[in-house]
Amino acid sequence: MPELDSTDARILLALRENARLSGVELAQRLGLSRNTVQSRLARLESSDLLGPVDRRVHHRALGYPLTAFVTARADQHRLASIEHDLAAIPQVVEVHGIAGKDDVIIRVVARDADDLYRIAGLILTVPGIERTEVSLSVREMVPYRTAPLLRAIANGRTPTAETTR
Repeated sequence: MPELDSTDARILLALRENARLSGVELAQRLGLSRNTVQSRLARLESSDLLGPVDRRVHHRALGYPLTAFVTARADQHRLASIEHDLAAIPQVVEVHGIAGKDDVIIRVVARDADDLYRIAGLILTVPGIERTEVSLSVREMVPYRTAPLLRAIANGRTPTAETTR
């Protein structure tokens, strides 16, 4: 995957502020040529550098106010089928393979406690899932973000705690 440079980061930061900016408006705001902006945008859109738009949709707006994290111990030989089966559960919004005492962490959204209990039960029925533990999120303390990293890159610095504050 190609890495972003400072120009890419500046474009993405401007779009973060206003996603409806045209190529001409971006070029004017950033002091770049329209062709530079258009070619950069085309490269960003055609590569795997940008995530899907649905990542910006808040699950609360869809009627799912609860977030929980389910850690699971899994049969290592069945990870591909586990991934497939978990992806088939609509309320599973993210799954990561992890290192440590558990093998998988699953982010789920639910309508209420009963719905969460039902979803946790569905996860337990996935062949290869051996044990789970559910942790309810009571407050999102730092939402998913890339702006501090983009600002550091836009300024030509390596992101560190000091440069992203």
